[in-house]
Amino acid sequence: MNPLVMTLLMLSLGLGTTITFLGSHWLLIWMGLEINTMAIIPLMIHQQHPRAVEATTKYFLTQATASALLLFAGTTNAWMTGQWNMTDLIYPTSATLITLALALKIGLVPMHFWLPEVLQGLNLTTGLILSTWQKLAPFAILLQLYPLLNPNILITMGIASIIVGGWGGLNQTQLRKILAYSSIAHLGWMVTIIHFSPELTLLNLIIYMMMTTSMFLIFNSLNSMKINSISISMTKSPLLSIMALMILLSLGGLPPLSGFMPKWLILQELTKQDLFIPATIMALATLLSLFFYLRLCYMITLTFSPAPIFSFSSWRTKIVQTNILLVMTTSLSLLLLPLTPTLLMLLQ
Repeated sequence: MNPLVMTLLMLSLGLGTTITFLGSHWLLIWMGLEINTMAIIPLMIHQQHPRAVEATTKYFLTQATASALLLFAGTTNAWMTGQWNMTDLIYPTSATLITLALALKIGLVPMHFWLPEVLQGLNLTTGLILSTWQKLAPFAILLQLYPLLNPNILITMGIASIIVGGWGGLNQTQLRKILAYSSIAHLGWMVTIIHFSPELTLLNLIIYMMMTTSMFLIFNSLNSMKINSISISMTKSPLLSIMALMILLSLGGLPPLSGFMPKWLILQELTKQDLFIPATIMALATLLSLFFYLRLCYMITLTFSPAPIFSFSSWRTKIVQTNILLVMTTSLSLLLLPLTPTLLMLLQ
């Protein structure tokens, strides 16, 4: 792609997210989301492959539906209240419609069906943008509206997302689909706690973005798309394979890695709110996600190619170069747990 066009698209992505961050008028928020959607579509279809075209079409249709639903909810609320300000959302029907629209935007259950299929049709770089940056604008709206939204709907959708995200990834062989179901499960944790502690939602979102960025960059460096292709990653690059192992365990929420921090704090907050049953269900449903994370760990570190490989082949192995972003995100994905009190103090 032309560097000028790529720069323009990246600036548009940043502009759309910034408009949504700063806006308080429903039309301005809707415009920011639309700019965000229109900017990523050329990046998605750039491969000129039938799977990329299919993924782009599905993404466009789902995002257009979510944007239309969001605009309709804002218009209905303005009709009933006479105000276009986002914080004047007092009409219950509009609040429910906005919750559904944002759930469709980010891929929460039961509006999650598009996310694995879309992510499967993209390359790893565009999939990284879809899994991380595109979540920021909808969560900015949720973090501003959470006192006005129905907590029962949020908790139900969150718990369902954790269960479906773990269950859906069990039988997958495509790494991009596994990361999509992992995204659905992590989004469930964020949405469940947002009504009681938005600071924990923000902390979980930041840590999730760091871990997911590291995972996508490692798979991109190893040129891996399927589970079978990572079985020879230890021969290609032992250091990257060990980093992938640690980040997968962090995604699963095992101590003493950074991914344990948000799960631990969220379960602690839910028990303080006397929500013991949701906390128990979430803790048990996480074991489903942990199973396929451990499956990937097994394939990366404990399996070897049937024919031992003693030399690198240029046609199969990419030259791994130093990636500063990968070093930073990996370090933060593994070493943040001792800084938990400091992070909580900064977010309050």
